[in-house]
Amino acid sequence: MKKNSIRKADFKKYYRQLILKKIGIAGQKKIFKGKVLVIGAGGLGCPLIQYLAYSGVGCIGIVDDDKIELSNLSRQVLFTKNDIGKFKTKVIKKVAKRINKDIKISIYTKRLDNSNIDNILKNYHVVCDGTDNFKSRLLINDYCVKNKKVLISSAINKFDGQLFHFDFRKKTPCYRCFMPKDPPNDINCESEGIMTTLAGMAGSMQANEVLKSILDINSNLIGKIMIFNSLNSDFRKVRLSKNPDCKNNHYHV
Repeated sequence: MKKNSIRKADFKKYYRQLILKKIGIAGQKKIFKGKVLVIGAGGLGCPLIQYLAYSGVGCIGIVDDDKIELSNLSRQVLFTKNDIGKFKTKVIKKVAKRINKDIKISIYTKRLDNSNIDNILKNYHVVCDGTDNFKSRLLINDYCVKNKKVLISSAINKFDGQLFHFDFRKKTPCYRCFMPKDPPNDINCESEGIMTTLAGMAGSMQANEVLKSILDINSNLIGKIMIFNSLNSDFRKVRLSKNPDCKNNHYHV
């Protein structure tokens, strides 16, 4: 829900954000007006949406066509055993509204593809990719490059995670520069396994990058990849290079 003022209850609820010099009242208003789309309501999407809701983001869209299974419950923290068999989007909408009744939640219980991507993504300022396959990641990346969106993407596998913050309003390499095409064997946590806490780490860091984008706080992750490991607590940034053969070069500013 868009707000033009900070209510008395908001001062109490968001006080510890409001007293931060880089946020304040003006920044909290920006958060209230934020429009964020989360693609993938799994291990990454759950903590991401949870923190966006608690931070006061006013409009959140959720894209996922999966139903909740028992195997999801070890890392997808917004679900319980009572939710098994229900659509993830519908359960998360109820949970997010309990966290913050002022949020406008739009759900898209479908798989993203070329036929619906524009209709779903066009009204959001920031797009978060939490999908588990390269085909979807490249589809989302290409759309965001073409339409100059902010794309915050994360991927996790075993004990390792990756985080990208792309601002395609600026001149920057894209995900396809890093991964030009689908690899022959798609790797995901279903086949490779996943450390439970890694999903929370990655989703929380995605939420942090979203808030920095909404608040216009410069991110030193733009144009780089954050690589981290949950076993040795190693975090490192690697600069991405623009691929001269990338199919999206003609869309870059």
